[in-house]
Amino acid sequence: MPLSTLDRSMVDPVIRRLNVLRPLSMEARSSLEYAMLEGIQRAGTGEDLISEGDPVDSVRLVLSGWLCRYKTLEDGRRQIVNFLFPGESCDAHAFLLSVMDHSIAAMTPVVYTEIKRARFEGLVASDRALAEAFWCETLVNNAIQREWAINLGRRVAFERVAHLFCEIIERLRPVGMVEGNSCVMPVTQMDLADATGLSVVHLNRTVQELRASGLIVLRDRTLTITDLDALKDAALFSPSYLQLYRRG
Repeated sequence: MPLSTLDRSMVDPVIRRLNVLRPLSMEARSSLEYAMLEGIQRAGTGEDLISEGDPVDSVRLVLSGWLCRYKTLEDGRRQIVNFLFPGESCDAHAFLLSVMDHSIAAMTPVVYTEIKRARFEGLVASDRALAEAFWCETLVNNAIQREWAINLGRRVAFERVAHLFCEIIERLRPVGMVEGNSCVMPVTQMDLADATGLSVVHLNRTVQELRASGLIVLRDRTLTITDLDALKDAALFSPSYLQLYRRG
């Protein structure tokens, strides 16, 4: 049964994201689209999709909304260790381990899909390019984690927040969620503080400094980077770790 335009639009971010990493055949796209549409789920703001210590038996792919990976200390302090955007996988190969070592929560209302392990393994076993695309996505996630570690360990607050804003724009661009150099910014200052290892007061002061420098406009839940090259220079940002452009 052919998919409707509405069906395809729901899962299009995932197809676009994977196709940046490896060119997918029409057969692979179609098989993945059907699998995704069979497992559509929704989550509300603040809801955990999966929690630390839970067993993993599915692959979760983000179709709309923003999520975060996070860890919480025993005293309640939270560190966001990555954001997750439409088109990205929450845990493409986590089922190879016994349990999750972190939690994933919705920062906005989210639509996602779950593909059970056996179905997913069948998909990637039948198409080498699709398998490589998911492995590339996992490797890019690892590269993003390394950049976030550098952010927390070596960049000062101004560079840290500027780098995060650059990364958000560049990660949203391949899935068509950037207009010019503007994108939605639906998260709270507490979320941004937990992602950058800053207090809310320090985060707010740093955002005001970026505004005063004429590098960004943050208004009405929209981020606009007024001079992307200058912001990248200020952040010491290079997008190469995101693997946005296919070789050749």
